[in-house]
Amino acid sequence: MTKAAPIAGTEVWPGKAYPLGASYDGFGTNFAVFSEVAERVELCLFDTEGAETRIAMPEVDGFVWHCYLPNIEPGQCYGYRVHGPHDPAQGQRCNPNKLLLDPYAKAIDGHFDWDQSLFGYNFGEPDSRNDDDSAAQMPKSVVINPYFDWGVDRPPQREYADSVIYEAHVKG
Repeated sequence: MTKAAPIAGTEVWPGKAYPLGASYDGFGTNFAVFSEVAERVELCLFDTEGAETRIAMPEVDGFVWHCYLPNIEPGQCYGYRVHGPHDPAQGQRCNPNKLLLDPYAKAIDGHFDWDQSLFGYNFGEPDSRNDDDSAAQMPKSVVINPYFDWGVDRPPQREYADSVIYEAHVKG
């Protein structure tokens, strides 16, 4: 997958809360992610060498953090870092040292390099907090181009009455 390099001094616009995920519109990309407990969310852009650029997401509406970055194109690798409460007893493990995949990403690139840094806790101490940065071991979410040129391909021009519709089980 071709990766785009982040632009130095990228402008940050408010963007929109929906749709969730990264949405490319031909001019830039809107980023939106839900977090009910976050106190701050950073969007992390990665270049082809893995260098990270962090951008604070300035807007939050209804627990959806969002921003729009003009000139961010398909192929751009990204992730999120969430700042907030760390209270394992309450199920809250916000840790900005852990890069998070976009749960709404339509593509990811890379693989997990299993390492202690991927875990939010230290082995053998489930209530502890592991502050090792996980970005180098994590795959990254990727901005995609949702537009597709169908060329000369067109839907079949068949009357509904002449159609046969059936259901098949994919699993087999």
